[in-house]
Amino acid sequence: MGGSERGAGSVLALAVVAATVALTVPVLGACALLLGGQLAANAADAAALAAADVASGASPGEPCARAVDAAERNGAVLEACAVDGAIADVRASVTLAGVAQAARARAGPPAERPVP
Repeated sequence: MGGSERGAGSVLALAVVAATVALTVPVLGACALLLGGQLAANAADAAALAAADVASGASPGEPCARAVDAAERNGAVLEACAVDGAIADVRASVTLAGVAQAARARAGPPAERPVP
């Protein structure tokens, strides 16, 4: 072996590290987007359920105020809240890694089905 191959292993190792970083960064970004969407969905679900509990009389308070509290406890901001009877429809958003993601949820009693 001649001296001309000296340090070739270091160059190869750096190339492997650079390739690993180049592939990892986009994957982490995609994971952050998926996580943000899931966090928004979870917060919207919790807010809708909390508002529907109040609207149905199962819990005391004001439905949309309870929805705001539930969304904030889940790290989200409640953007919209509408209550029609015992049905609550909400929209919550989460900002993660500088990207805002929103989700809607609806909660209330089940629809009555006619008995066959």
